Amino acid sequence: MIKNIRNFVITAHIDHGKSTLADRLLEITGTVSAHKMQAQYLDSNELERERGITIKMAPVRMVYTIDSIPYTLNLIDTPGHSDFGYEVSRSLKAVEGAILLVDVTQGIQAQTLANFELARKAGLTIIGALNKVDVNPQGMEEMAEQLAKLIGVDVSEIHRVSGRTGQGVPELLRAVVEKIPSPTDTGQASALIFSSKYDNHKGVVAFVRVFGKEFKGGETERLMATGHSFKAKEVGYFLPELTASPKLSAGDIGYIATGIKDPDFIKIGDTIGETLLPGFMIPTPVVFVSIYPNDASNYEDLKAAIGKLRLSDSALVFTADFSEVLGRGFRCGFLGRLHFEITMQRLEREFNIDVVNSFPSVSYRVYPGQNAKNIPKEKIEGDGYFVVENPKDLPNDYMEVREPITRIEVLMPVTYLGSFLGMKNAFRISDVETESWGTDRVIVRAKLPLSDLILDFDDRLKSLSSGFASFNYEIIGYEKTEVKRLDIHVAEEPVLGLSRIIYAADVESEGRKMVLKLKDLLPQQQFSQALQAVIGGKIIARETIPAMHKELGDFGKNGGDRTRKMKLWKKQKEGKVRLKEMGRVEISADIFKELLKK
Repeated sequence: MIKNIRNFVITAHIDHGKSTLADRLLEITGTVSAHKMQAQYLDSNELERERGITIKMAPVRMVYTIDSIPYTLNLIDTPGHSDFGYEVSRSLKAVEGAILLVDVTQGIQAQTLANFELARKAGLTIIGALNKVDVNPQGMEEMAEQLAKLIGVDVSEIHRVSGRTGQGVPELLRAVVEKIPSPTDTGQASALIFSSKYDNHKGVVAFVRVFGKEFKGGETERLMATGHSFKAKEVGYFLPELTASPKLSAGDIGYIATGIKDPDFIKIGDTIGETLLPGFMIPTPVVFVSIYPNDASNYEDLKAAIGKLRLSDSALVFTADFSEVLGRGFRCGFLGRLHFEITMQRLEREFNIDVVNSFPSVSYRVYPGQNAKNIPKEKIEGDGYFVVENPKDLPNDYMEVREPITRIEVLMPVTYLGSFLGMKNAFRISDVETESWGTDRVIVRAKLPLSDLILDFDDRLKSLSSGFASFNYEIIGYEKTEVKRLDIHVAEEPVLGLSRIIYAADVESEGRKMVLKLKDLLPQQQFSQALQAVIGGKIIARETIPAMHKELGDFGKNGGDRTRKMKLWKKQKEGKVRLKEMGRVEISADIFKELLKK
């Protein structure tokens, strides 16, 4: 019955124990037997287990009996990192309640505040819970009071739980049943697609929340946004594996196997049924990277792999790209640096595709100058700008450039405030505002260009605060800036992947740093390698990696003469010239990652 269904999410800052708490819920409800249980059960992705973070939302259906009444509990475990905030926002559309979880050893963090605000705006019932209480740290009651004040409830309503031991988890489940409202039936056939995955046999499997009527396998259904019809191969629940069921009813969270083989037909946020539901806005990518298969023959495999990744990651966008050096590839858009890194690792591990990527960049709005050429009219947007996502597209002549600006919110112990303000020497932090939080912490709000943020801002912040600071960010608009394009040439060939758009005041120093770093990172070849930093055709910095030296021996001691030695030197020199003409210098992904650090 629909009145006995409860749909909810667990949301929290990264590494606050969401997945461990989900493990205990699976155990206590008997959804997963003890001999099958493993840590972070819902984090099925290898990268999630390795990094200890949730990357993809994970739905699961549980049945739990309270006072002799069985209840269906549909849980969605959500990511905690700010790069994957869009996953949280999508899951909130499918539920009526949220458990806001806080690690009692760390307290409320930046993403805790951001996730609370998302849940509040979605109109969800929010249940507060302190996790890891088995540690019994000092200040636990103060943290409970802070969380109660944030949510707007009495401190007695804050639950104390331990995801590790199971302490307090049955009481939390009772609160879910008693406080979170049951779903309602709209009376019209409608199921919202909040995620999807690809199955070789079932085609695109849509993860749905049913808002009205029923859906059954074998029936013809319609995608409202695209108008495409399909015959459902199967419907079912997440137990947590895909488990077929005769039907999905109003209030249920489950899946519909569409049988559709083309991923482009399925749009996250679309409705299956007869009545279009209000979906959710897909976030705009802010970090752009060109990726190319390491082996050109793997281009089609790479294209298929990215298409399948996009099924479960609607924020990933890509278009065809071409490099004179690296060949065919794709220009991809991401929500942040972690989103980019995770996607690259998934391509390698899940699809066994080795790729080479360019240096990450952001999207600039460029207002062309009077002498600007070759800019098609259809590319002009808004008040006369065109968008530059690839550094190679930035013209030398322009009237004005505007860059994306973020509003960051940093929560840290007050003792680290001075160190944070010192970061203004390395990052363009401005408009700083501070607000006390509790007795010994402070919230710092400031503006920071996105191009600075995607470098190693988070690493530097963690380092200076000994890991105690956390931050969240959002893009608030575009502001005028002065930038130039920096090109890097290696062995007299431009390496397009190393081209960057850099703040004008920093471009010469960055050019010198780049060639020095490359000199340290690149291995020697059997020919010398000239490393050049170039701005608009002008070389601003140069270093040289000398050729590998081969000892020809002491001919005086071994019976040879200088004539023979000179002949060998000449032959060796000619060989180096041929080697230099034969190919290019390879820049590995590891070297790109090192160059990414500020």
